[in-house]
Amino acid sequence: MQNRWAEAPQSELESLVYQSRLVGMEEDLVLWGGGNNSIKSRAADLLGNPIDVMYIKSSGSDMKSIVPKQFPGVRLDYIAPLRQRVEDMSDQEMVDYLARCLVDPASARPSIETLLHAFLPAKAVLHTHADAILALTNTRGREKTVRACFGDSVILVPYRRPGFRLSRDVADRFDAQPDAAGLVLMNHGLITWGDDARAAYDRHIELVTRAEEFARTSARPRATAVARPAPRELPPAIRGALGGRILEFDDSPETLSFLARSDAEQLTQIGAATPDHLLHTKRFPLFLRESDDLREALAGYVERATAHYRAHPSEFAMLDPAPRIVLMAGVGMWTAGKDARGARIVRDIYRHTMRILAAAEDAGGYETLDDDDAFHAEYWPLELYKLTLLPKEKELASKIALVTGAASGIGRAVAERFAEEGAHVVVTDIDLGLAEDVAKSIVAKHGLRRAIALRLDVADEHDVERAFDETVRAYGGVDVVVSNAGISSFGKLDELATADWDRSFAINARGHFLVARAALRVLKAQGLGGSIVFNASKNVTAPGKEFGAYSVSKAAEAQLCRIVALEGGEHGIRANMLNPDAIFGGSRFWSEEMRTMRAQAYGVDTERLPDFYRNRTLLKVEVTADDVAEAALFLAGPRAAKTTGAMLPVDGGVKEAFPR
Repeated sequence: MQNRWAEAPQSELESLVYQSRLVGMEEDLVLWGGGNNSIKSRAADLLGNPIDVMYIKSSGSDMKSIVPKQFPGVRLDYIAPLRQRVEDMSDQEMVDYLARCLVDPASARPSIETLLHAFLPAKAVLHTHADAILALTNTRGREKTVRACFGDSVILVPYRRPGFRLSRDVADRFDAQPDAAGLVLMNHGLITWGDDARAAYDRHIELVTRAEEFARTSARPRATAVARPAPRELPPAIRGALGGRILEFDDSPETLSFLARSDAEQLTQIGAATPDHLLHTKRFPLFLRESDDLREALAGYVERATAHYRAHPSEFAMLDPAPRIVLMAGVGMWTAGKDARGARIVRDIYRHTMRILAAAEDAGGYETLDDDDAFHAEYWPLELYKLTLLPKEKELASKIALVTGAASGIGRAVAERFAEEGAHVVVTDIDLGLAEDVAKSIVAKHGLRRAIALRLDVADEHDVERAFDETVRAYGGVDVVVSNAGISSFGKLDELATADWDRSFAINARGHFLVARAALRVLKAQGLGGSIVFNASKNVTAPGKEFGAYSVSKAAEAQLCRIVALEGGEHGIRANMLNPDAIFGGSRFWSEEMRTMRAQAYGVDTERLPDFYRNRTLLKVEVTADDVAEAALFLAGPRAAKTTGAMLPVDGGVKEAFPR
């Protein structure tokens, strides 16, 4: 591993931040909030008196992007007496005590490893979950393996869950061997120290490099594999079986190479490499053979998880027993999370787990936590308590919404509103550039992979199928489809070109059919129900003169919606339609030619056309794209769970358009 230290930070805290970011950029050291580091220093108390303090990484902060305020200071004079405490200290007692040790009570919560760092006399301490170290500690005869790599230069500490007792054990072992180069925590990681942050980092990189070199001497040649596509209906079926979590698919060469090992299934069923990994990935993945029935395989997995829970008395209710990972040799890996970030975390961690499994097996045989330790790691009270602090889920949390014509106007407003309510949005449009702009703005606001952009011509059958295939690959399936794309077409019937009539039907009728058909196939494969919302227009019930092609094609769309409701009902699939009118803001529908034609038809000036539409409504209001998006959200979400085949006007009250 390369030593990347190249700067000379001006203060101790700046050095700690710099060290964190160097460590955080190395995925082979830490992932997604893992690891912790600290430095002991001097500060002043509330009265200005000098005190010894320790700045330590806050719980859950990410080392690669950490900032100084994420290193809370704790008073060492308050912590030191705990080293002599005889009785045990529960995790909650420890957390409550540490809260009272903060120099600034408003600081973030310090790491669960705070006592471990504080009890070590060294000025700077660094702890990571380095892959190369875990490959040594997760072997049969692990002490022998670690000694074969490092000799007696490192301290070995048997596995114990993080907390007060581990902190004291580490300190006792350090006192017995203070000249050691580092300390290896079995099934947990590596700790190094030094007179400053750089010294602790230098020593860390040196030991990890030695472990990497040791692993290379025993590594077996990698198997090669050529990816084959999964059955088309499999990813939605997996998503449905996992309760509708967001999926991420990985068929990288590294993953396929691991799955091509003859012992891949056996290795994956031994257990996670560390408690930190287990909390995200669960103890085992579901290894799916090509001949397996998914439902039967999942039932077997759940039965195994349930038996594991029942074998260990617990005050906590059983966690979701479904897997977070599904593996299939020759195809790849699906990882699941409540959102795309969660699925990515599971993916990244299990990629590293596969490396550890392979390296440990090659070095002497993979072995990890036993049943009891694994159970108490998964049902760790501190982690379960965090679940109770999660905010209430938003209306479309964990939902995947595909919106057609989403680059502008109503479609864009729908995509952005759905994202506000927690949906992962597939922004489709014939103009890919504009669609990408919308998707990027959603990701910037809502986070990793919360939107993707796809080019989609709804009149092209192959394009529609491709868009749904790419959606399934990106997220595992779909829950909501807003079939919004449409075009305007105007002209008197006796003057209208056949090509214009056909084009209107290709987009406004056939396009909605192709989208609905593709959506129904995915929704049925998932078995989770779903919602399709059609943007049908006021013209369904109140056609306009010189607007025949548009009005008739939209009427066909409305009838299509009713048929979808009839055929989808038994599968829990709802279909409803919106009937907006005259949405001007940000819409490509109202071209200059279109505005001029409609203004002439109503005998008003072009610039006064929006006022004409507003004044003809009963409420005398302007209807915006945001108003339509709010109605789409209602029909798409749980508030309309018992509504299907419905028509919802969003027009300010156009009496001619009253359903009749």
